Amino acid sequence: MSEIHLIDLLASNSARHEGAKARGLRWLAEHGYRIPRTWVLVDPEGDREEIVATLERSIEPDGRYAVRSSANVEDGERSSYAGQFTSELDVSGLDALVDAVLEVAASARVDGVESYRQHQGDSRPIEMSVIVQEMIDPVASGVSFSKNPVTGLSEFLVEAMAGAGDRLVRGATSPSRWVVRWGDFVEAPASAVISQTVVRSIVATTEKMAKEYGGPIDLEWVYDGQELWWLQVRPITALGDVTIYSRRIAKEVLPGIIKPLVWSINVPMVNQAWIALFEEAVGDLDLEPHDLARPFAYRAYFNMTAVGEIFAALGMPRESLELLLGLPEGSQQPRFKPSGTTLLKAPRMLALAARKTRYGAEIERVLPQLDAEYRHYAGKQLEILSDAALVDDIEALRQIGVRAASVNIVTPLLASLYTAILSRRLSKVGVDLATVDLTDGIDELTPLDPSSHLDRLAERIQDLDEAEREAIERDGYAAASQDVRDDVDEFLSRFGHFGDSGNDFSVPPWREMPDTVLRMAAARPVGARTDERLSWSDIYQDAPGRHRPVLRVLRRQAVTYIRHRDAVSSLYTFGYGVFRDYFLEIGRRLADRGAVAEPDDVMYLTFDEVRQALVGRGLDTPIADRVEARRTDIDAVAQLDMPDVIYGNDYVPVRSEDEAMSVWHGTPTARGHRRGVVRTVTGIADFAKVQTGDIIAIPYSDAGWTPLFAKAGGVVAESGGMLSHSSIVAREYGIPCIVSVSGATRIPDGSTVTVDGYRGVISLERSP
Repeated sequence: MSEIHLIDLLASNSARHEGAKARGLRWLAEHGYRIPRTWVLVDPEGDREEIVATLERSIEPDGRYAVRSSANVEDGERSSYAGQFTSELDVSGLDALVDAVLEVAASARVDGVESYRQHQGDSRPIEMSVIVQEMIDPVASGVSFSKNPVTGLSEFLVEAMAGAGDRLVRGATSPSRWVVRWGDFVEAPASAVISQTVVRSIVATTEKMAKEYGGPIDLEWVYDGQELWWLQVRPITALGDVTIYSRRIAKEVLPGIIKPLVWSINVPMVNQAWIALFEEAVGDLDLEPHDLARPFAYRAYFNMTAVGEIFAALGMPRESLELLLGLPEGSQQPRFKPSGTTLLKAPRMLALAARKTRYGAEIERVLPQLDAEYRHYAGKQLEILSDAALVDDIEALRQIGVRAASVNIVTPLLASLYTAILSRRLSKVGVDLATVDLTDGIDELTPLDPSSHLDRLAERIQDLDEAEREAIERDGYAAASQDVRDDVDEFLSRFGHFGDSGNDFSVPPWREMPDTVLRMAAARPVGARTDERLSWSDIYQDAPGRHRPVLRVLRRQAVTYIRHRDAVSSLYTFGYGVFRDYFLEIGRRLADRGAVAEPDDVMYLTFDEVRQALVGRGLDTPIADRVEARRTDIDAVAQLDMPDVIYGNDYVPVRSEDEAMSVWHGTPTARGHRRGVVRTVTGIADFAKVQTGDIIAIPYSDAGWTPLFAKAGGVVAESGGMLSHSSIVAREYGIPCIVSVSGATRIPDGSTVTVDGYRGVISLERSP
């Protein structure tokens, strides 16, 4: 029989077997936090008389006590054993106290605890000590967390209920709940048993404790109406297990449904380029392309937990990446402060920045090389190549694509950087860059912009007699004269690689749709839009002399990188489209062999499956069955309203019933108010129905959509952000734009709405 020890927690040093809960209470007391008078019974395995004799030397017989477990296995980072052992509150009288101690000690041996241990894989023997605490008369009891224990986000959670907290621990009641993010309440009950002043005190103390503890914690507390008492501190269990995914940025660069083949080519290629750029800045990150993104319901989501590792490597606080999730901001949100890691990385990052200031020369050197390589593969007669040669060429195109993706990442970033610097400089002389025609007088941009060429094609069609125009509108390309066909062919030779999406080779490009392109030109208003922006030369002449040299240099850099950006984007779209030619050839071969019904079916396979089907051992299930299963899956999730943020890897899409709506909300990215008729546009085939001044409701847009904006009076998009194509073009055209509007393409076609580009609100005024 072991000897029983009774330890006064506030008056003695740590005991070897006092247990995790007692150690937490000792930590609280040693750091100056208020705890009730506490004793710990170590090894309470003696007979009843021995326990009585031990307790009566220190315990007031008339006192009221709480009796709780303090086992060695409790409150760990992997498992907490929360609720597994017995607790007894408001115990009075020595006999009742001894009964409670014995009951708590015995609770270590009940069947439920053993089942829990087996599930947790915990083989440690339980060493049970028992805490005896003076009972606090609680007005309210509760818990607090220094981080969201479900998501791991940087927000404090406080839950409270009236009276003692045993029902809260058991889950027998629904507590009041507060969420505080970066100093501000983002969730609070309408009424509660404690005031927000008390909640703020709990949050402030929780934050201070977490810093002293050295990691995220959860706490138990009671409030007696005057003071807060702390009953438990422990690390938040399994906090690092949650991976956070965000669609907020992903839906700008990879919008909409992504078929398996497109994903298997595009995502590894682009992410490899991103990883190379990050490693150029900070060194090896031990990341693979698939670590940065994954699909949910065939939509792209970026792995923000992996991005957090990159932030940490840069010396930035991990919490700052939460700003990229679109979560509520706060008055105390994190600000970047250089850390020791930042200083260590500074030479490498400064060297990278210096290289990028000379990146214009790199672009001019690399673009012709990439163009020549892409055209080499685009000019091949694919039908004469062997299966193995097709696969080898695709592998080569993927490597070219990584280099092209790198240029296509860096160039727009630099264009945005120089434009932002110029914008800030112009604001100092009272000029808003959005009102200025920055590219005024720069002819080099014209060959890269399909709009002006489409205007000329529209003028050509307007000059035709009425009968020929009607024939074109009815029968398309086949009804046009040879001269008009030649004009269309010339247009497609320049811009035929554009389409509904430059990142989705499963979508036909313009070159495969001459009928639609011709009808789009025929429906295009001639001379309907005039540019009312201010001329750069006027702005420059009106600027104070001391500002002119800097403005001249910044404008030249901004325009240079805008020109580079457009050239890079066009080439990347062209090269990316070469994949389509190769895979359609593979699809035709699979169709000829009876493996699939149509060549397009290949888009529902992954590249690894294509390789196995052509040059490997084949697939273990029929290709047609895989295609049909994935087609069915995509159809089932196509209309889902997907969340911007997903926590964990086990997300299950749930179809929700469409609700009748009269107001839609989104993110405003281009200012203005406009009333107009809604035209839902999901691709180029819908362009012709848009009339001048219509509000276009779109899933997203790409470079090939630019001509549509020349007619639109406003834009409502399901996807996008400040730097999405929709937003940039809308700002340039001076029309309001609201992005990230859930259900935008389900706004009734033909209805009349008002678009508020300042608040991000679309209001239905009249149904069709």
